[in-house]
Amino acid sequence: MADFLLVHGSCHGAWCWRDLIPELTALGHTARAIDLPSHGSDPTPIAEVTLDSCRDAVLKASSPETIVVGHSWGGYPISAAAEASPGSMRALIYVCAYVPQSGVSMIEMRKRAPRQLTEGAVEKSADGLSYTVLPDRVHDLFYHDCPPEVTSYALPRLCPQAILPQDTPLQLSEKFASVPKGYIRALDDHTIPTEYEEQMSHCASPNMRLNIDGSHSPFFSHPRTLAGMIHQITRNF
Repeated sequence: MADFLLVHGSCHGAWCWRDLIPELTALGHTARAIDLPSHGSDPTPIAEVTLDSCRDAVLKASSPETIVVGHSWGGYPISAAAEASPGSMRALIYVCAYVPQSGVSMIEMRKRAPRQLTEGAVEKSADGLSYTVLPDRVHDLFYHDCPPEVTSYALPRLCPQAILPQDTPLQLSEKFASVPKGYIRALDDHTIPTEYEEQMSHCASPNMRLNIDGSHSPFFSHPRTLAGMIHQITRNF
């Protein structure tokens, strides 16, 4: 059985893995989630959040036996951690997540997508350091196929997202390439175009690429199915 470290995406926190953790545990695994800097209960001021600090949060919580799972923007800090210290984790699994292109920031990667699904859905802070998702767009972007209570649960927990780490290019080398990878693509994603996810999924070999028929938040909409897919991929590492 495996030890999983779960890393959330933009504006979220460890709380978003609420339903997935017990499903992974039921399969015999251990699973834990962290708050990236300035998210959830982490007190880091937004002005101090960098890609390096997000990377370091992942490395601090990981071990050589850990499979690190990243969702959405979480694909960047987990990739940065693999590049910095590939021996600090067993493997990476991307869940409808960005897989970095070397030398490119996440913001630039988003702009290169074939469709811009989040256009008009975010608002930048007055100081220009962060952004938030407009409340009336949250349901359709993230949770359109989730149980009704999910949006009510998530809305008060969503937080501002620091822009600097997402605007920082990540240089990758053979160190990153050496870490085994899996990818789970969401077929009805309203945040990252599913065809873009298909392109990024080629970081993994064909038997390590799976599709889930759901939204950008399969940990809420299909937690048992998602856990089963993570379990399936893990057997190949």
